[in-house]
Parts: sequence; structure tokens; C-alpha cells
Amino acid sequence: MRKPSTFYFNGQEYLTVELITLSDLLNYFDYKSVLFVLEHNDYICNKSQWHKIQVKENDKIEIITIVGGG
Repeated sequence: MRKPSTFYFNGQEYLTVELITLSDLLNYFDYKSVLFVLEHNDYICNKSQWHKIQVKENDKIEIITIVGGG
């Protein structure tokens, strides 16, 4: 069994013992990737890479929503 690792998602602390990707995380929380961008450790992450990037100890992941107005 893997040692639990802590990560931060939208400002909240979470623990996991599984190896998960950013895509796994978004699927778990049922995010639809149409109207937001993903910030991973203070960098905007390209959607084409979400399935390749594993969540690691102390990672900081934030959802940045796109809001229109006029």
C-alpha cells in the first residue's frame, strides 16, 4: 500500500493513497472541461496534458472559471 499523499484542490486539503492524474481528479469531482482552465502549481496546464500529469505530494491545483460579461 502506498503512503498517503496530501494535495490541495481549490484551496482545500485532500489525501490520496492512489496514483491519480489531473483528469482522474476532475472526473471524480465531475468537472466538465468546457468553461475553465486548470492551474497546477501556479502554472496554467494544457488540457491535452491532464491525463499525463500525476498528482503528487503538496501539489496545488486550482480551477479558474471563465466568466463572460458585457
